[in-house]
Amino acid sequence: MKPFRIALTKGRLEEDTVALFEKIGFDCTPLRQKGRKLILFLPDANLEVVLAKAADVITYVEHGVCDLGVVGKDTILEHGGSFFEVADLGFGKCRFALAVKKGTDFYSGYGEKTIATKYPNVAGKFFSDKGMDIRIIKIEGSVELAPLLALSDGIVDIVETGTTLKENGLEVVEEVTPISARLIVNTASMKMKQKELESLIEKIQQAKGE
Repeated sequence: MKPFRIALTKGRLEEDTVALFEKIGFDCTPLRQKGRKLILFLPDANLEVVLAKAADVITYVEHGVCDLGVVGKDTILEHGGSFFEVADLGFGKCRFALAVKKGTDFYSGYGEKTIATKYPNVAGKFFSDKGMDIRIIKIEGSVELAPLLALSDGIVDIVETGTTLKENGLEVVEEVTPISARLIVNTASMKMKQKELESLIEKIQQAKGE
């Protein structure tokens, strides 16, 4: 059978996925000794692994060049796309949160508020659901700077421990949504290779639950 191709988000999610594969019993030596290679084959699992940036994982799965992908819910919420989200893998846990300068009352007053974020779609939906008028400024680097420089009233960003916020005089006002790694599947692959894919998904689900 032709190998399945899975795209993994490089970095921590990649490491956590490799650990999950090893729990299943797959020999991940090629991934452990990958050097600079971006495509690796796991013979005993009949899996071709593609290492990519988070947003590209979605692109590869959506366009069918990869059957499956492992990507954070943050990327799914921001980019959307046409694919099946089949499992919450339970690692890479963090949250989207609204944070402001310590001691600021974000929801007071009637003027339009400004939010700095790397995730304009997530932030836009969050405030739209609240019926609030918000001006969004997209920031590529450290969003914590925006309120400190008076560029924005607050930020919407990924928060793990909250240490970076505290060290920069910011605090979480409200949680937007929890985040974790998800397993996604190409829609055509799910139809054409359903039986084989379901078997692999089941193995992943079982290993995740151990």
